[in-house]
Amino acid sequence: MIAVLDDSLLEDSAALAEADTAGLLRSVATAGAQLRSAAQAAEEAGVGSLAGSRPRALVLLTRPGSSVHAVPLVSALLGPACPVPVVVAAETPSWIGPLDVLVAHTADAVDRELADSVGRAVRRGCEVVLSAPAEGPIVAAGAGAARLLEPRVPVPPGLDFPRALATLLVTVNALELLRADLDELATDLDRELERDHLSHESFVNPAKALALRLADHTPLLWGTDAPGTALAGYAAATLAAHAAVVAHATDVAEAARATGLQRVLASPSQTDIFHDPFDDPVEASGAAAALHAPPRIILLATEDGDPAAAVMRRAGREWPSADTLHPVEEIPPGTPNAALRRAALLATRFDLASLYLGLAGAVLGSDLNTDLDADPDGARL
Repeated sequence: MIAVLDDSLLEDSAALAEADTAGLLRSVATAGAQLRSAAQAAEEAGVGSLAGSRPRALVLLTRPGSSVHAVPLVSALLGPACPVPVVVAAETPSWIGPLDVLVAHTADAVDRELADSVGRAVRRGCEVVLSAPAEGPIVAAGAGAARLLEPRVPVPPGLDFPRALATLLVTVNALELLRADLDELATDLDRELERDHLSHESFVNPAKALALRLADHTPLLWGTDAPGTALAGYAAATLAAHAAVVAHATDVAEAARATGLQRVLASPSQTDIFHDPFDDPVEASGAAAALHAPPRIILLATEDGDPAAAVMRRAGREWPSADTLHPVEEIPPGTPNAALRRAALLATRFDLASLYLGLAGAVLGSDLNTDLDADPDGARL
């Protein structure tokens, strides 16, 4: 779907603020606060008492909402070298027991399936870390045994990714599987939010610049590494939710195997910058028309290595026209937890770029802002 962007509105901070009737930009601006408040809630809930334990398995539940994207990101960061088996599931496995740790996040207080999963885990003596609204069947199912992280910074359901991420990070921190400084991560996001503020023009605003690159195009979001691929899924979801943009999200190795897509990308209309589809309608029809808009490849890289080398190693080819998002200026190589910090930073940038696209394209401010938990598959982010 084409995101038709009103460039003048994008540079008009007062008009953008007026169009943002639901206060979505302010909600995104709480990303750092969400991380800090979740860390504080975890401390008060006793998540730190998990320190020193080595569970049989770490079970990460993916429920409709932000955990669908936060879980794959943390799983990718832990990687195959993680000393504890990491199980990603939609429901509590039947074998769950007192030797396991289960983590779940939701913004939906009445998710009955999650309530059943939490209840099953608690009954079997599993350690449960739960991020959920304070009232409802999910918290009741925890029966006071789950370590509850109540939301302290209210945001719409589709903008709670930082809280979902923080819930997972405080748990893996306590288990000493990863050492992530959430206050440092929150500071990274605060700095990104300052750069992306609606009052800053696009040439100094990374989120607005990204919105301009994505406008009137079909985004092809391809990760060059495992965390980058997880980030691509989140980026596609936030573009769908806030800008009504349908994007393709995968890793570069899978993208290279998509023969039909690669055939379209190799067509003259995609390689000739002087091509005019109105002067040559036949060439612009057929397979290329299935994309509905000219494709734009965005490579998402989070690790220290050269993204171009990673693309060649994993895909065996390159895409010279691709844009690469690899925020090494913001998070220099060698920085502790660089992949995590770059992924979180880019997630925030995509949130704001999506909102700028939606606001400047007249998508938000009407019926769409009441269904912010949609994903590209039909409606839950």
